[in-house]
Amino acid sequence: MSNYAIKISDVSMVFDLHKENISSLKEMIIKRLKGQLQTEKFYALQNISLTIEKGEVAGILGFNGAGKSTLLKTIAGVLVPSTGKIETQGKIAPLIELGAGFDMELTARENIFLNGAILGYSRRFIQNKFDEIIDFAEIHDFLDVPLKNYSSGMIARIGFSIATVVKPDILIVDEILSVGDYKFQMKCEERIRTMIGDDTTVIMVSHSIEQIRTMCTKAFLLQQGRLIAQGEAAEICDIYMNSN
Repeated sequence: MSNYAIKISDVSMVFDLHKENISSLKEMIIKRLKGQLQTEKFYALQNISLTIEKGEVAGILGFNGAGKSTLLKTIAGVLVPSTGKIETQGKIAPLIELGAGFDMELTARENIFLNGAILGYSRRFIQNKFDEIIDFAEIHDFLDVPLKNYSSGMIARIGFSIATVVKPDILIVDEILSVGDYKFQMKCEERIRTMIGDDTTVIMVSHSIEQIRTMCTKAFLLQQGRLIAQGEAAEICDIYMNSN
């Protein structure tokens, strides 16, 4: 069996953007049926090919709009690429969108079971791991409070704690380490480092260049949906810092 965890082959993601203002769904359908709907193609990703080996820690760099989050979503299976192929080996734990898989009207307790089910865990498994999840998230006093009353940092704590309660084969992290207080960020980093020691493959996006430089073994630089550089993390961080 090949040693790769993630293999991306000539992947593009194309979105149709409307060129005109449309006031309702009805108007859009009528225009589409009449062939009057004017759209233009937007390439969020263009012909991306890369490989991440098992146990590697890869960082994705690029300015806003470069395609970083879109790339992570295609790897996680949230988005299906327009063209190309993505192959992954092993169980994926995606930490991509803050609050994804949560119902803000439900309590934290209820959301732990809901999110666990979405990640494929049984109710009994979550019951057995429940104390461990809330201990790591440090939300003991707020378990029965609806999530709509939580701060973004507290929601991030719960999401991270559930997704990492079992060591995944591939962990996908999109800016979640930038949410919350410094102490909890360090706690998350320590858990990720433990996973890395156990051969979990990690792919992450972070605005913190120092985080990419110190945690990642390799990095990829995106610009306007294209992969323009890849290599050792320190080298790619330097290229990114010196780019305009």
